[in-house]
Amino acid sequence: MAISGRFVALLAVAVVPTVLLGTGWAGAAWAAVVVAAGALDVLLAADLRSVRVERRMPRLARRDTTADGTLVLANDGCRPLRALVRDMWEPSAGHTPGRTRLQVPAGERRTARVRFAPFRRGRRTTTGVAVRAFGPLGLAARQRVLAAPAELVVTPPFRSRRHLPSRLARLRELDGETTLQLRGHGTEFDSLRDYVRGDDVRSIDWRATARRQDLVVRTWRPERDRRVVVVVDAGRAGAGRVDDEPRLDTFIESALLLGALAAAAGDRVDLVVLDDAVRGRVHGATRTDVVQRFGETLALAEPGLAATDWTAVPAVVDAITTSRALVVLVSSLDSVGASGDLLAVLPRLTRRHAVVVTSVTDPSVQRMASGALTPTAPGPGTRGGRAPSLPARAGRDLYRRAAAERTLLDADGIADVARRTGAEVVRAMPDALPPLVADAYIRAKATGRL
Repeated sequence: MAISGRFVALLAVAVVPTVLLGTGWAGAAWAAVVVAAGALDVLLAADLRSVRVERRMPRLARRDTTADGTLVLANDGCRPLRALVRDMWEPSAGHTPGRTRLQVPAGERRTARVRFAPFRRGRRTTTGVAVRAFGPLGLAARQRVLAAPAELVVTPPFRSRRHLPSRLARLRELDGETTLQLRGHGTEFDSLRDYVRGDDVRSIDWRATARRQDLVVRTWRPERDRRVVVVVDAGRAGAGRVDDEPRLDTFIESALLLGALAAAAGDRVDLVVLDDAVRGRVHGATRTDVVQRFGETLALAEPGLAATDWTAVPAVVDAITTSRALVVLVSSLDSVGASGDLLAVLPRLTRRHAVVVTSVTDPSVQRMASGALTPTAPGPGTRGGRAPSLPARAGRDLYRRAAAERTLLDADGIADVARRTGAEVVRAMPDALPPLVADAYIRAKATGRL
């Protein structure tokens, strides 16, 4: 049972006769009348055991966007339903409106429009719908939680989508599909044409030249239907925050952009989400469903505290394909201790595949190394909350700058070690990393490494 504000207001009226008459009998009588009216109102309310709830809502929604759905209440009872409805979603689902009033006649159904504006990716759930059925006086209501479980998978925002048109244009230019008819430097035979000054003599087709009695060269195009395997690090490396956002979000944006680009180029794209075990996998995504399938799998990825088992990557790649592929390890090269296992497995991968390794650069470390330090609040060791003296502050800033320089030098050294194994290293700030990973894929296509 629940009471309304109207019931409380009528009950408060009992104070008036008590004050004016100086006795509590009149107030008590008024309160008894209000309570009796509330009890009668509850008896006349619709029976919630005869109410059913149905949902019509999307299964997927993208973070930072909106998705619409409907909530249907069916009244199978013999009394009209005057309902106050509250859908019990998690707050991060961004469900609006919070409460909805519906009038449902007996034997009929009514719908309420709902909107989702999720601000956190992952699986958002609800266990039911809380319904209050008020009586005709609107004083009190019956209350019940009707079972209506549902879930909404909130996919990543895919902000790097804005870089996709420019990279697709470069791929079309590479493939000779623009109006300029530029040819790429792939290894798949495309056509024959007359020799012009500046052509590589190694591309001359001597048999065709002998038949036509004129120099003829072969043109090539980037190979299609190749394998691209994207391995996303969901271990402790993704838990670190850069620019107030987990590194894993940057990894996800890079994987989405690369997957959409490679699928549009006609290659077969596979995704593996890995920490100490394989947490998600997408096999053979196509051009039409790559963003949806990648987004649905990556939406459920959460950075853990376990170290990533990089020794399992060669076996995972071999299970996907036995031919040469482009393997993109979306992680971050930080220190020798944190990246040692990744560096140890790179020689095994580069012997058979073209490998790209990513590394996220922290902008705050760059600012520290350049001397652009922000003033900090007084620490607990300062006397009386006063700021430290100028020499102490200068020493602290110098120490931070030296530590930042040491961090960047360590990252440079680890990147050099990775390059010596034959892998390509892509290092950039979080916003710049996804398009640079896409550029690395285009280079692999242009040079015939894929």
